Amino acid sequence: MISVRSMTAADIPLGLKLARQAGWNQMEADWRRFLAMQPDGCFVGEWDGAPVATTAAFIFGPVAWIAMVLVDIESRRKGIATTLLQHALDFLDAQGVQTVRLDATAAGQPVYEKLGFVPEYCLTRYMGTAAHRGAAPGTRDDKIAEHGTVAQLVVPRTSGPRVSRASGPRIEGGTPSTHAGGTPATRASQPRPSDDPWREVFAFDHRMTATSRAKMLARLFEESPDLTRVWHQEGQLQGYITGRRGANATLIGPCVATAEAGPVLLGGALCCCAGQPVFIDVPRDNAPAIALVENSGLTAQRHFMRMCRGARIEDHTEAIWASSGPEKG
Repeated sequence: MISVRSMTAADIPLGLKLARQAGWNQMEADWRRFLAMQPDGCFVGEWDGAPVATTAAFIFGPVAWIAMVLVDIESRRKGIATTLLQHALDFLDAQGVQTVRLDATAAGQPVYEKLGFVPEYCLTRYMGTAAHRGAAPGTRDDKIAEHGTVAQLVVPRTSGPRVSRASGPRIEGGTPSTHAGGTPATRASQPRPSDDPWREVFAFDHRMTATSRAKMLARLFEESPDLTRVWHQEGQLQGYITGRRGANATLIGPCVATAEAGPVLLGGALCCCAGQPVFIDVPRDNAPAIALVENSGLTAQRHFMRMCRGARIEDHTEAIWASSGPEKG
């Protein structure tokens, strides 16, 4: 018999076990981030009382994201994934979410279509060893000063978020808006009003993705300051990039940027990861990003179909140089 319950920190070993079975890249820090971002949206599926599956739903205002649909190998083909997905959708409907999105594998796409999801656009995961192709943006040898400035975003855990100056100016700004109708747990995971230095980045990302992803970006910036950069030109933010370390490789992304800033930020991230295995998920519609990663020696590993249920989101795929990964969008 299938049952569904809320996930807790005690279930993180289950999530790690299922991720390893599937060959996925998530680590303990990822599961802790999921629980912190949306504690009321993470669920465990049980079969006859034994925990065997997971899923997670993250709310970003009127838009939500479903991810981490994992089922133990011995418990597949019993309808557990569909039951979990329906439970997550019921949760999101009760919260008044207008759009639900996800990245589907080829195997998962038919399941999602039966639940009302429709295709939006394709992404390709590239993998390989990052090659050293010049100095990383923000270093003394950076060759882009005549076009713009790149700064590293540093977020000390002890004194609250700050932006340190690497080769560019301080980011200025304030706080993103929280979504309406959020539960107390949801609101608690939003960035605090004191997070002023991030406002500019959050607002830029919102314009390009049509989604208020502040609570996710804040966590990623805090966890991976070494991979986080912002690009300014004539005092205006033109893009940012971050990433996360994984069990199999460093996932580079999200990278959201203009046509000029994108190559600098993405190329710089590859430089920072020189000699290391990396993953990058790129929308097929962004031809310059595809060309950059292929010219860097990375090869296509797999494809995802971005899908939605409800109102379609008009994000700017030409500005998405690297996605956040299939579990984050």
